[in-house]
Amino acid sequence: MSGICGPHRLVTTTPERIRFHHSANVFKSMATTLGTIEYGTDVTVDIEDPEHFSSYSLSLPLVGEQELSKNGSVVKSNRDQGVIISPNENQVLAISGDCRKAQVVITRAAMSESLEGMLQRPLDAPLRFESVMDAVDGASASWWRMARYFIAELERSSELYEQVAFTRDVESSLIKGLILAQPNNYSEELRDVLGVKLPHYLIRARQYIHANAREALHLEDIEAAAGVSRFKLFEAFKKYFALSPMVYLKKYRLNAVRQDILEHGSARNISEIAMGWGFTHLGRFSAEYRKLFDESPSMTLQRNEARRMRGF
Repeated sequence: MSGICGPHRLVTTTPERIRFHHSANVFKSMATTLGTIEYGTDVTVDIEDPEHFSSYSLSLPLVGEQELSKNGSVVKSNRDQGVIISPNENQVLAISGDCRKAQVVITRAAMSESLEGMLQRPLDAPLRFESVMDAVDGASASWWRMARYFIAELERSSELYEQVAFTRDVESSLIKGLILAQPNNYSEELRDVLGVKLPHYLIRARQYIHANAREALHLEDIEAAAGVSRFKLFEAFKKYFALSPMVYLKKYRLNAVRQDILEHGSARNISEIAMGWGFTHLGRFSAEYRKLFDESPSMTLQRNEARRMRGF
């Protein structure tokens, strides 16, 4: 489960009674995992390393119940009410021994990519959902019915769902549907943005930047991909993203470096990560990183490592 969701701690007073069972399928396009899970005895899942926790884990008891503790409050979860465990937040989930639940795990990278596409700009803060999901009424209940339908279909036969051409759209529907159905810190902005359609040339420019961000890009390359004049390109980037094309590229790269440090920093050199994302002047990279995140790259790594060591 750590391999699917990210590092966490499992605690139980009756380890001899554990009968862990996880039945799930992983879609190949964006690594979304759908299935069911049960432990067979009372357990507690403790997220002590929230920045390194790499996924959003959504669960809805089919039988039994669970209890989520976060920020001093406790929320009960049963067949009428699911919960979300999110990255970047300290949480504890207590699961009853008779609890068997539907679970959907969506990677942080896939969630961020989808949200950025919907917002039409890079994220400036981690996506945070309200923890409780109504499974009886409203949009979140519709989402859970859709998720449970796919879980049931996968249990019957996974042949169709092995086709990436098909599951790519299924994953996109699940991820975008969740972002729209469940209140989060971007909900208000999404309501405004979704009524605005980006010009086709700006979509081409943005897609080109995302696809080639590791390469030595120049403004002329982005202009060519967009197929419009430099003036028109700058005007559109300023209007829709409040950034110039090259500043947009730099911010996209810096966010990518930070994510790589948090996920792979202990195994890879920071300079290697930065250079892999197109930063050739490491002193300038460090200064720009500090300006955006209010800490140096090494501080990000040290803080992440300290949290990891405290938790494990």
